[in-house]
Amino acid sequence: MWIFGIKGKTGFSSNNTAEEVTEGIDGTGLTAIVTGSTNGIGLETARVLALRGVHVIMAVRNVKAGERVKDKLLKNMPDAKIDVMELDLNSQVSIRKFAQEYISLFLPLNILVNNAGINGPPFSISEDGIEQQFAVNHLDTMKKSASERGIEGRIVNVSSTLHAYGYKEGIRFDKINDEKSYNPTDAYGQSKLCTMLHILELSRRLKEEGVNITANSLHPGMVATNIRKDQSTVSKFIGVIGRIVFKNVQQGASTTCFVALSPQVKGVSGEYFMGNNQKSPKASSSMAKDTDLAKKLWDFSLTLTQPPQ
Repeated sequence: MWIFGIKGKTGFSSNNTAEEVTEGIDGTGLTAIVTGSTNGIGLETARVLALRGVHVIMAVRNVKAGERVKDKLLKNMPDAKIDVMELDLNSQVSIRKFAQEYISLFLPLNILVNNAGINGPPFSISEDGIEQQFAVNHLDTMKKSASERGIEGRIVNVSSTLHAYGYKEGIRFDKINDEKSYNPTDAYGQSKLCTMLHILELSRRLKEEGVNITANSLHPGMVATNIRKDQSTVSKFIGVIGRIVFKNVQQGASTTCFVALSPQVKGVSGEYFMGNNQKSPKASSSMAKDTDLAKKLWDFSLTLTQPPQ
């Protein structure tokens, strides 16, 4: 359930579900990659996009789990177009392999939903030697293709209001892998700030190049999902209570689906959405609007994602 819900300019609020905000929209002919789509809001996003006719590529780490989810979805939507591909966002090797395999399929890419993420796990290093949340939540190499059919491409990053509550300095460029100073909550905030800044710089670059692709970030709201599975007993208890007072998954996935499909978002880029509405600049932190910090993060990320020589 969700106890708050004031309608915005779009006519929708936080109370609306993903099906409601996409009702009447025909996504036939579109192809979307959705990461983290085997459970929670990622699964609901994939389901609703497929329901609206979008060819959904479930980019998942566990292919067997992905295939099981796909089979369940197809039982209720036999005409849906859904495929499963392996993608471990904790590994640059896996990301590059995914991109190469996707290219080989000659599939268009109209919508990229960067949904996969983790929340506050113990300190750990990714396969590439990068602190895990930074790698999984931000270093998601985006595959984008310029549309030759005049169809706007959309990149959607799932962020969080917690982007404003990370480390005091925002991004610890020189301490990404520093276990001694690592704080799970602050690191999560840092990773979500990175998703906001990435969209800021990516949007600027896309506009500068005149590419018909938009890039936006969003806060899904407080949603009762399993993202807290790696946290303490207290946090898990809060998660149980959250299932009573937080948004349900259908509501939690609504803003993602709205930004990905709604005609009301056409041409909008570099913005921040919440409750199925575009938020004012005041809704995000000052750091999330820092163009110099966004550029620095972009350059820093490139150094971490360069393939080995």
